[in-house]
Amino acid sequence: MNDVVVLIGAGSIGRAIARRVASGRVLLVADLRTEVAQAAAEAFLNDGFDARPAQVDVADPDSVAALAEHAASLGAVTHVIHAAGVSPVQASAQAVIAVDVVGTALVLEEFGRRIAPGGAGIVIASQAGHMLPPLDEATNRALAQTPARELAELPVLASITDSGHAYGIAKRANILRAQAAALTWGDRGARVNSISPGIIMTPLARDEMSGPGAAGYRAMIDTSPAKRAGTPDEIGEASAFMMGATFLTGADLLIDGGVIAAMTGGRFHWVTMPRPATTSSPVWGE
Repeated sequence: MNDVVVLIGAGSIGRAIARRVASGRVLLVADLRTEVAQAAAEAFLNDGFDARPAQVDVADPDSVAALAEHAASLGAVTHVIHAAGVSPVQASAQAVIAVDVVGTALVLEEFGRRIAPGGAGIVIASQAGHMLPPLDEATNRALAQTPARELAELPVLASITDSGHAYGIAKRANILRAQAAALTWGDRGARVNSISPGIIMTPLARDEMSGPGAAGYRAMIDTSPAKRAGTPDEIGEASAFMMGATFLTGADLLIDGGVIAAMTGGRFHWVTMPRPATTSSPVWGE
């Protein structure tokens, strides 16, 4: 039986992770846009991977369920890379919640029913999830445990109108969902973790760096110990380690060049910038 790696969100970070874990396995490359999935799968094929394209809308429960079923039909699902997401300058608050919060929860639920024993998953969260003030215990529990189809109706999410705030709480929710999913995935003998990148030079990040918060992002880099942005390959390397570390599950790895350390140490203070809601179609894939 084939081992199957599922990549959801064919952006730079997701592709960097897949390159490190998909050798000798079937690689199912799924994206919202069929042409993006096809182009990514073709590039993997040219590099010697057994890659197949697929279309999925992570905000649609039926679409995610169909992808999980399709993946399982190809063999034993041993790796799930969830890298689908939209940034605050790309989407409205409602779209951020639908894709980044509900979509992540749907992926963890559906693939938690399909993951093979010994399998591993990784969810791409963000340093933004570490920037929020602490949430109360009831809110944390609701974000972690509410069934995916009911998540968007939670008062803490339904009341958000600012896309920047939506993104921060979405990424906090990603961390909490992965931690909670470690229990159900563990019941199948599998593991799942999240990773929280800082500023990584992807197309999504370049949109942010040219948006209304550009000065804040530049200051964030300049005051961090690393004094630079990261690369998708650095996230790929760290994610591959997490997926292979057999005693590691329910954890989040902050890999941000020290930005949160600079904030905690008082060297940097993030000021939320106003963001106009966009009506353009979301483009996702970290």
